Amino acid sequence: MASAAELNELEEKAWHVRLELVRMFSFGEAHHFGGSLSCAEIVSALFFYKMNYSAKNMDAPERDRFIMSKGHSVPTQYVVLSMLGIIPEGELVTLKTLGSRLQGHPDVHKTPGIEAPTGSLGMGLSYANGIAMAGRLDGFRFNIYLVLGDGELQEGQVWEAAMNTVHRKLCNICVIVDRNKFQGQGEVDRLKRIEPLREKWQAFGWETFQVDGHNMKQICDVLDKFDGTNSKPFVVIADTVKGKGVSFMENTYKYHNASLSEQGYCQALDELKRTIANLSG
Repeated sequence: MASAAELNELEEKAWHVRLELVRMFSFGEAHHFGGSLSCAEIVSALFFYKMNYSAKNMDAPERDRFIMSKGHSVPTQYVVLSMLGIIPEGELVTLKTLGSRLQGHPDVHKTPGIEAPTGSLGMGLSYANGIAMAGRLDGFRFNIYLVLGDGELQEGQVWEAAMNTVHRKLCNICVIVDRNKFQGQGEVDRLKRIEPLREKWQAFGWETFQVDGHNMKQICDVLDKFDGTNSKPFVVIADTVKGKGVSFMENTYKYHNASLSEQGYCQALDELKRTIANLSG
């Protein structure tokens, strides 16, 4: 169980992730702001609290694996990997430039710390199943953590994979759904309704939980319930806010993939710095 001090530190790290995201995206170029900002607490809790993963063991066969299935939000992972010392901090500014290791979707061959080439939505859980089955055959003991987008759940392959996870008893897989309720063209449930979400995962045979995806205590508490020896695969539906932390980005699809003006960029930085100052002060 995370202590109050640990929770405060994790919360501050999540907000620093948001600040570095906006700095990395800058202005004048289109980037996936909304979904990258919404999963900051989730990714921070996984890498800095839950996972057996560090710069020292990142190539060890028994390391835990993280897969950003909604691959357009991989910039959040890039920032965390830089905070772990795996990607040089100065490299973040090369995002989506010609020849950079940090592209808009994950490149498993070029980028350290990337486990799966996601981005074509719906494929991440199938990939996780494959890694889990291969690990079982090789006799390795590790857990796999997967972040799915809620709009991504409109893909049929996700549910085919969810059946297979249960059928193969791949109980070392933990899925976290970033339920920010918006996708590229509008509200998720207006475009294609995915509710009742918790009941669907339960019907597919998963151990299912729902938390506030910005409440670090709730996130850590539910992750404490998972150790890879559960009787069922494990899914957490994390209710989040699209564009969390930047007032004009929150709860809108407009910044799913968009550019900022210089004025908007400065406002976003100012808001995030003020939030961090309040947390620290």
